[in-house]
Amino acid sequence: MIHQFQTKNAAPVIMLDDLTHRIFNAIGRPFENQGIFLPEQIPGYIERLQAAINAEQNSASSSSVSDDDQSADLSPLGRRAYPFLELLRRAQESQEPVVWGT
Repeated sequence: MIHQFQTKNAAPVIMLDDLTHRIFNAIGRPFENQGIFLPEQIPGYIERLQAAINAEQNSASSSSVSDDDQSADLSPLGRRAYPFLELLRRAQESQEPVVWGT
């Protein structure tokens, strides 16, 4: 299933089910097919998602001996979640909610 997340002043972000559920697990919120992140909730979600990305990145870098990939600075979650994280940041800047499933 495909989910579209949107806020004012930013392009919508479309994600597949697997990534959506992975992000919602990382931010500690159960996923619902329709919902809203209120402006006052967004800073906490950004912090939790960034912490999950950092934890995965630290885990991956401690287990790999060498990596010539130039995109190694972002974990797989970080690469895949980056557009969503940017959407949250844009919503935070403009104090707008993020909605989906509407």
